[in-house]
Amino acid sequence: MPSSNASSPCRFEWRPSRWPVAASLALAALAPFSVWVSEMPRVFAWPLMIAACAAGLVLARREARRPRLRIAIDAPDRVAIDDAPVREFRVEWRGPLAFLSWRDGEGQLQRRSLWPDTLPPPLRRELRLAMPESDAVRGRDTMAP
Repeated sequence: MPSSNASSPCRFEWRPSRWPVAASLALAALAPFSVWVSEMPRVFAWPLMIAACAAGLVLARREARRPRLRIAIDAPDRVAIDDAPVREFRVEWRGPLAFLSWRDGEGQLQRRSLWPDTLPPPLRRELRLAMPESDAVRGRDTMAP
C-alpha cells in the first residue's frame, strides 16, 4: 500500500491539563514565601504576598474550569471545534507539547495547549499527520551558505 503525505482526518477532545493547574498552585504556594524571604519592608511584603497567592489561585481555577472542546480536523483548511467551523487553525509543536490557535466565528483568536497527559502518543501522531508541516520551516536550509 503506497504511503501518502495527504492529510488524514483527526478527531479528539481537548480537556484542561492537570500539569499547568498544578504548576499554578505551586506558584501560588511559593510566591508568598519568596516575597517573605526578600528584603522588602514587611509593610509592603504582606499585601504583595496575599496578591501573589490570590493570583496563582485564580490562574489555577481559570485553567481547571475551561470547557472541554471537540476538535475535528478533516483537512488543514476544514477544521471544526464543537461542530462550528473555524478559520486560521494552526498547530505548533514544542517537543511533546502542541499549541493550537484559531479564529472562531466572531473572529476572536483562541488558543489551547495540549500536554502529554491530555494527548496520548497515538493521538499525537494522528494530529501530526492531519496537519502538514509549515512551509516556512520546510523551505529553509539549516546551514549558513
